[in-house]
Amino acid sequence: MNQFQNRSVDDAIDEVFAHRRYLDSLNEKRVEELDYWIKRKNEEGDLHGSWYEYFYTEHFGLGVEDYAGLRVLDIGCGPRGSLEWAENAGERIGLDPLADEYQKLRSEGYQMEMIAAGSESIPFADGYFDIVASFNSLDHVDDLDETISEIKRVVCPGGYFLLLTDVNHKATLCEPIEFGWEIAQAFTDVLEIVEERRLEKPEANMYQSIRSNIPYDMENKTQRYGVTSLKFRKPLE
Repeated sequence: MNQFQNRSVDDAIDEVFAHRRYLDSLNEKRVEELDYWIKRKNEEGDLHGSWYEYFYTEHFGLGVEDYAGLRVLDIGCGPRGSLEWAENAGERIGLDPLADEYQKLRSEGYQMEMIAAGSESIPFADGYFDIVASFNSLDHVDDLDETISEIKRVVCPGGYFLLLTDVNHKATLCEPIEFGWEIAQAFTDVLEIVEERRLEKPEANMYQSIRSNIPYDMENKTQRYGVTSLKFRKPLE
């Protein structure tokens, strides 16, 4: 076997082990995420999220009535029943790799459909959803580029993508993706920005920080968290 062939075999072996390490990291990530929610359930008793309605509606200049008959997708929905308030929606789908495990944390079940899948391969047709949302989940995904591509794919012409996410933080096991304010531009080849807000993060909780509504001081060069709030629309074809 010549030197080139040896190098090819070695490269193949390295790729196998790299993939194995990647899968191990995903498993570790899922375990930690689920462990977090088990602890929250033990602390709170019931996992509910009554605050979601405000962020889906008033925060983005929408009303509950605007969701009537629409197909709505929450990416990285978590176990709190984020779309249960939208009783008038045509379909309300929560997408999360841990969705099956979340069912076990909520004995009363969900008033929305929960689908166990990653954002890198959303199991719906092109342009299926009228509104897609990612609240505090975009930095949790396994592959950012694939997730962005899928979001742009499943939003229908004339539909909206609503994004709330932390920016400017270092990667962690459960939040492995790093990005700054430039994340907005990753969507603009397909979606147009309707509204963009850059906010400070004075609270550990992202939702509380958004409620504080403190504009991010772009002149302050201190390395710190921020929160971006973005409302996108896919132009009509």
